[in-house]
This record gives sequence, C-alpha cells and structure tokens, in this order.
Amino acid sequence: MTPLHLLFHILGTAVVVSPIVLLAILGLSTLVNRPLSETSIARLTQAAVLFSLLPAVAILVIMLATDIRYVPIELGNWVTIPEEQFQFHLKFAFDRLSIPFLMLSCVLCGVVGAFTRRYLHREEGYGRFFLYYAMFFCGMVLSSLASTIETLFVGWEMVGLSSALLVAYFHERTNPVRNGQRVWSIYRLSDAAFLIAAITMHHMTGEGDFGGLMSSGVWPEGTAAITSSQALMVGALLLIAAAGKSALFPFSGWLPRAMEGPTPSSAIFYGALSVHLGAFLLLRLSPILDASLTLQVMVISLGVVSAVCGAVMSRVQNDVKVSLAYASLTQVGIIVVEIGMGLKYLALIHIIGHASLRTMQLLRAPTLLRDYSDLENKMGMRLPRDSWVGVGFLPPRMQRWCYRFGFERGFMDIALDKWIVQPFVRVFHWCDSVERQVTDALSHEASRESDHAELHPEDIKSAA
Repeated sequence: MTPLHLLFHILGTAVVVSPIVLLAILGLSTLVNRPLSETSIARLTQAAVLFSLLPAVAILVIMLATDIRYVPIELGNWVTIPEEQFQFHLKFAFDRLSIPFLMLSCVLCGVVGAFTRRYLHREEGYGRFFLYYAMFFCGMVLSSLASTIETLFVGWEMVGLSSALLVAYFHERTNPVRNGQRVWSIYRLSDAAFLIAAITMHHMTGEGDFGGLMSSGVWPEGTAAITSSQALMVGALLLIAAAGKSALFPFSGWLPRAMEGPTPSSAIFYGALSVHLGAFLLLRLSPILDASLTLQVMVISLGVVSAVCGAVMSRVQNDVKVSLAYASLTQVGIIVVEIGMGLKYLALIHIIGHASLRTMQLLRAPTLLRDYSDLENKMGMRLPRDSWVGVGFLPPRMQRWCYRFGFERGFMDIALDKWIVQPFVRVFHWCDSVERQVTDALSHEASRESDHAELHPEDIKSAA
C-alpha cells in the first residue's frame, strides 16, 4: 500500500467511524442509565460532525490535486457463507457522487444539531432525540459512501428506523405513535423491495459490489453489465424502494403524518436528506436505468405524477409544515424526472440546492407564523395572497375536484388501505381461523387461551 493510499484509508475510516462512535457513546450512556448533560451531548454531536466533515474535505482536496476520481475503502468481509456464495463485504467509495452528498449530510446535520440544542433546551426527551439523531447521521454517512448493496441497506435501515422513532417522539400522545407506525409500515414495504433487488443482484453478478454491475468506468460514466430485461426487473424493485423512502406516488400519504415529530427532525428528514435518499439510490444505480428504455419511461412517469400531485396538495394545506413537505415532494419528483432523462449532474446539484433551501424554510417555519401575525396586526389587514393564474382556465367543477384531491392528500391512504392493507388483513384472518380450527380439533377444546387474556388498553386515561 502506497503512502497516498494509506492516507486515503485513514481519512476514509475516520469519516465512517466518527458517527458510529457518537451513536455508541449516546446509546451506552442511555443503556446504563447514566444520561449525559445537554452540553456534553451537543459538543459530542458537533465533534462527530466535524470529524466526519474535515477528513471528507481533505480527501476531496487530495483527489482534486492528484486527479483521482475514485477512492475505495476496503474494510474486509464481515459475513461469509460459502455454501450460498454470499459475502457481506464492507466497502466504501469516495467519488463524484458520494463526496458531495456526504458533505451535504454533514453540513445540514451540523446546522440542525446546533439549532436543536436551543430548540429542545430542557425538554424531557432531549437525550432521546439526539440518540435517534446520531442513528440517522450514522445511517446517512453509511448510505452516502456505500459501495456495496449490503452496506447501503444497513444505512438505509438506520435512516428509516430513526425516522419512524422521531415521528413518534411525543410518544405520550396517540397520534404520533400511530403515525410513526404508519411511516414504519411504508418503509417496510419499500425495504422489502430493496432486499429482493439486492438478492437478485447477487444472483446476477455473484456479488453485491456496485462495481460488479459496471462493465467499465466509474460514476457517472459506468455502464451496466446486465441485460435490458435484468435491468428492468432490478430497476423496478429499486424504483419501489425509492418511491417508499422519498414519499413518491403512491406512497405520499405518510409525508404529512411525519410532521408529528419535532421541527428539527422534520427539517433534516423530510425537507433535506431522508426525502432525497430515494433519489440518491436512483443516482447511484443510474447505469441500470440507462440499460432499459422502459425503466427510464417508468422513472420519468413516476416523477411527473409525484411532482403534479405534490404541487396540487401543497396549495390547499392549512399547516405550514405539511405544505412545505408537499412542496419538497414536488421538487423530488422533478429530480426523479431529471434522473430518468439522464441529467445526473443536474439532479445532484438540484438535490444539494433544494435540501439546503428546504432546511432553512422548515427551521424558520415556527417563527415565520408569528412574524406574519405581528405584521398583519401592525398593518391592520390581511397580507395579500397570490393565487395561481392557471386556476382561472379550469372549469369550476375541475377546481373543486382538484381542491378535494389536494385536501384528501390524493386519496392515497384510502387506496393503500383498500387495495393493500385490507386484502392482507383478510388473508391473515383466514389463516388465523384455519389455525384455530386445527388446534381446537387436535386438543378437543378451545385451545386459544389468549382470547380470554385482558388486553392492554391503548389509552391509559380512557381505561381508567
């Protein structure tokens, strides 16, 4: 190993290890019931962000100075199953896609962390928030630098878990917990598609390394080493995974539910980073999209439908955070269209600019409402509100339908409940009834003792 490669390895390992150490410290202090002070938690978070950001900047400077475009960081095989020809290879890569997204993640996580230090000052769940926040930061770093499908899946899961936990942050209330469960359910569906795609990639190429999919070159010049039909199958599964993570159509219904969490988590998750992770996945595996024209049409169509739905729904919401969330959906839909059209650098620049802008808007949202109220009180009148010029060209019946479509959030929750949830529930009820009949016949008596168990009430106050 040359001195330059050794330096790259040390700096790259520091980037990855820093958020893992932060998560371990905050997790162990909670586990042993030795909570840290607010100042200690804030300083540890800032240090972790800096020790990830500064080595990444150093790697970028060295790559520019030496004209190196791809730096792999190998950390060996952690799991090996020879019979199944499976290896969990921990590998990270610094290239023209991972470095900008990593630096964006570090900068925005640092900004939101500094904001949260004051926003949640003396809150009972201060330490719990930063524990979930450290899990999210760690997941974003792993996802940004992942060079294998398994490593990306680990980061993907950490981001999803921390997201659902922060939606249910106010767990003493019923709605945040229910909405957190709803978000987690949608994530489970997209994760299942991701996992099937990962297994399919292993069968096609014999490994989960993204390099195995590329016949030549690195991002974005690489070309897929699989056939068009294989690309369509894997790409369709990855498209479902990206749609669930980025709240694209028809999974957009969970986006307003996610606003139940604190404002800092809403900003970093659903305005900045998490909502763009699906688009990042499509960018990382864009050579697969280039290999199938049908898949490109599917990506573009999904982006157009999501952008239009987001634009309609954002205009009729009565909550500023929900309105901004649907505005984010509109931009993410446009980003997906850019990816489908092959405009990879434009999509990356769009992600960086939109994430920075939306973070600022969501962090500013609580005080913005107060400023608007003060300004209207001083003026003695309502501020003028601009309406969309195109509304006048629509017939009144279409205007009412668009309003209802936006207000009901595109009927997506209703459609998912009717066409996906209810059929699953009916199948499970049928299986349960068959199991009950078999066990009763074998035992010659009612064998389900759990039917007589006292259920734990969901709401303790109402039960009392």
